[in-house]
Amino acid sequence: MTLFFFDFDKTLYAYNFRLRLPALSVITGASQYHLAKTWWAGGFERRAEAGEWRTPDEYFAEFERVTGVPLDLDGYERSRAEAVTPIPGSIDALRFAATRGTVGVLSNNPSPFAPSLPRLAPDVSGLVGDNVVVSCDLGVRKPDPEAYRLAVARFDENAADTFFADDSAENVAGATSAGLIAHQLTYVDGVPQVEAMRAALDAFVASHS
Repeated sequence: MTLFFFDFDKTLYAYNFRLRLPALSVITGASQYHLAKTWWAGGFERRAEAGEWRTPDEYFAEFERVTGVPLDLDGYERSRAEAVTPIPGSIDALRFAATRGTVGVLSNNPSPFAPSLPRLAPDVSGLVGDNVVVSCDLGVRKPDPEAYRLAVARFDENAADTFFADDSAENVAGATSAGLIAHQLTYVDGVPQVEAMRAALDAFVASHS
């Protein structure tokens, strides 16, 4: 059996925080500056990604405590949807991988992300199903090698039989150190080099046939 993990933001879908923040400002009524300063610059999103608030309800309660404005799952999804667009070549790679083994998303994200995926990326959700592994659930963020070990263990698979794609060089290095076969999706002039990722994926499949 082979296992394929793909990062979500900037790997399967393009992501632009500069589009998410204005949408979140409209939804909450708070200024972009206030939201960025209190929640993101304050380190709360990173702490959420590391598992400090394990449920969406806990995440939204902390968000309101810190920012002073309420947020729910619908608002989270609407603001995040403004910031993401599919990368067709990456979706094709995921679709191909799904014919060769088990596919999943492995992403640094807080607790509302997994239940939001069907709305944010129905194409990805349709391929991976419930195989959405977020750092919040693991209690550790990429690139810590433990994140990859825990993710692979959830599928009772071997690291050497697991392919991982991510846009971050650090995350790829972390995966490699954990024994996974990893590829960095690089960008040239803002264009994701999906052909190189597909070549790495094809090589992995060939080596495990």
